[in-house]
Amino acid sequence: MRMNRVLKGVAVTSALALALTACGGTSEGGEGGEAAGGVVTAHNTEPQNGLIPTSTNEVGGGRVVDLIYQGLYSYDADGGLQKELAESVESEDNITWTIKIKEGATFSDGTPVTAQSFVDAWNYGADSDNAQNSSYFFETVKGYAQSNDDGADELSGLTVVDDHTFTVELLGPEADFPQRLGYSAYMPLPEVAFEDMQAFGQAPVTNGPYILAEDGWKHEVQIELVPNEDYEGPREPANEGITFTIFDNYDAAYNSLLSNELDVLGEMPPSVLANYQDDLEGRSVSKAYAGNATMVIPNYIEEFQGEAGQLRRQAISMAINREQIIEQIFMGTKEVATEFTAPVLEGYSEDIPGNEVLEYNPEKAKELWEEADAISPWPEDKVLKYTSNTDGAGNKEYIEAITNQLRTNLDIKAELDAKATFKEMRNLVGEDGLEGVSRAGWKGDYPSLYNFLGPLYGTGAGANDGRYSSEEFDAKLQEGLEADSVEDAAVKFNEAQEILFQDLPVLPLWYQAAQAGWSTNVDNVELGWDGKPLYHQITKGE
Repeated sequence: MRMNRVLKGVAVTSALALALTACGGTSEGGEGGEAAGGVVTAHNTEPQNGLIPTSTNEVGGGRVVDLIYQGLYSYDADGGLQKELAESVESEDNITWTIKIKEGATFSDGTPVTAQSFVDAWNYGADSDNAQNSSYFFETVKGYAQSNDDGADELSGLTVVDDHTFTVELLGPEADFPQRLGYSAYMPLPEVAFEDMQAFGQAPVTNGPYILAEDGWKHEVQIELVPNEDYEGPREPANEGITFTIFDNYDAAYNSLLSNELDVLGEMPPSVLANYQDDLEGRSVSKAYAGNATMVIPNYIEEFQGEAGQLRRQAISMAINREQIIEQIFMGTKEVATEFTAPVLEGYSEDIPGNEVLEYNPEKAKELWEEADAISPWPEDKVLKYTSNTDGAGNKEYIEAITNQLRTNLDIKAELDAKATFKEMRNLVGEDGLEGVSRAGWKGDYPSLYNFLGPLYGTGAGANDGRYSSEEFDAKLQEGLEADSVEDAAVKFNEAQEILFQDLPVLPLWYQAAQAGWSTNVDNVELGWDGKPLYHQITKGE
C-alpha cells in the first residue's frame, strides 16, 4: 500500500503495525487490571547506565526503563501499537508529523507531562555533547547533523505548538515513523531531569505503570518497582510491584526459581534446557522472538582490515558449526541464522545473496585463512580473543565451543576472554578496547527490519560495536526509509544486507527463542514480541 496520505492517529499506525508484525493489530486496553496481591520477583542483570531512556540500549536497563516510563505508544504481545500518551499522530506527506498528547498526565513528582517534556527529552538524546547511546534514533529528524557536528543543542525539526501538541519535521518521508514511537528513546522527561541528569538516572522521576521505590536501586543487588497510582494506559499493573533481583549467573537464578524464591526467570541457562519443562511442570514457555546472536569483528583490529581481513572474516564464519552448537549446548532451542535480522519480522528473507558464507565449510575456511596469510600473515603468537560477559545464559559455553572449532578448523590460537558482568563487557566495547572479536546480540526495539540494521551498522550508530562504516550501506538504508510503503522498504533493507554479507562487520550466528519459567506463586506469565515477559500482567497470590 502507498502511504502518501494523511495518517490519522492510531488507526493508521495500527495498520502499519499489522504490516510489520503480520499479526493482530492494536489494543486500547492491556491484560492488567486490579492488583492481585503480592510483589513479583524477577531476574535481571545490573543496568549498564542510569535509568535514562536515551542512555539505555541493553536488556538489563531496558527491562526497567520500559516499565517506569510512558511514551506515545507501547507494543502489545504481538508487536502491535497500543496508545499510551498519543492522542493522534498525523502527517500529509510522511515528512512533517503533528503529534497531540493526552491532557492530564503527570510525572511522579506531580508536574505535568507536556509537549515540551517530549521535545526537551528528544533534544537531550540527540545532542552529541550528552553522549547518549540512542542518539542515532533521531538521525532522521531535521537538525540532527547540526546537533552532532556543529554543537547545536536543539533539533530544528522539533517545534512545540502548545502544551499538548508538537511537530516533527524529518529529513525525508518515512512510512514507518509512528512505529518507532513505542521505543524507550522517545520517552518524555520532566524538567527536574535536566538539573543533574547523572543523579536523575539513579533515582528518576517517571510516569510509567511503575515507579522506582524510594532507595529502590541497590546496585548489584536489586531494583524495586512499585505501581504508579497515577498511571492511565493499557499496561495497568495486575500486581503490587516488581522487584528485579540481580544474579551473578543464570544457574543461581534457576535454583532460586525452583525453590519459589524467584517468581520469574526470562531466560534458561543451557545446563537446564534438557529438563526445565519437566522440572517446572507446566510453568514454562518457549517462544521465538525478534532477536539474534552475532559475533562482532571490529574494524579497528589491524588483522581484520583490507582484503586479508575480509578473507579472515569469511574464514571464521565458515569454520563455525552453528547447528552443532545449537543442538549440543542449546538443545535445539535456536535456529541457524541466514541473515542479519529475525524471521518474525515482516519482510524477512532467508535468500539474501551472499549468505552462503554462513554455511559450515571447514575446508573452505582453511583455504580462505591461508589466502589471507599470503597477503598479510597472522602473527604467529597472536591469540584470537573472544570477549564476552559470563553472567549471561550460555555465553561461556557457546563461546568456548566456537573457540575450540576455530582452533581445530583454522589451526590458530583462540580463547574466551571472559568478563564477569555485562556492564564490564559493554564498557570495554564502548571504549573501543576489544583485542579481538566480541559477543553480541540484539533484541528489537520496535518490530522492523530497519531496527536490526540502522542502529547496529549505520555509520556512527550507538550500537555499532565494530565501528563499521559504509557509504553504500548508509545510502541503501536511506532508500528504505524513504520508501512509500513497508513492503517497498523491506526490499531496500534486504539489498542493504547484501552489502553486509560482502563486508561482514559481524557474523550472524543464530536466531533467538526465549525460554521462560515461573514459580508456583504467580500466573499470567506471557512473553512479548521481543522475548521479554509482560511483567505488568503477572498476578501473584497472597
